[in-house]
Amino acid sequence: MMVCSCNIITDKDIRDVIVSMLDEDCWQLIVPGKVYHAMNKRGKCCGCFPNVVDIIVKTTEDYHARHRGETAEVVDFLDRLKRFHAEQKAAILERRQRTTRVA
Repeated sequence: MMVCSCNIITDKDIRDVIVSMLDEDCWQLIVPGKVYHAMNKRGKCCGCFPNVVDIIVKTTEDYHARHRGETAEVVDFLDRLKRFHAEQKAAILERRQRTTRVA
């Protein structure tokens, strides 16, 4: 599936980069900018970044489940990350609605 039409990047491209990064250091913080940098790309409109974050979370979760690390810590971290992501989405939606009402 196409994730970034500006750079022609698929979800498989992103997952492959994430897995290779996790193979290097499975506890590193992976963010969209770091993924794009690893592919020698740059975020242009950055509209795809929320989807990239979702792919990072899911791929990291799957990676750690396969490698049977300290699962309780991984799940706790990923749950907190998912909650943070949901809160950020809600805040963005609220700001957009406020801006729409003002205009």
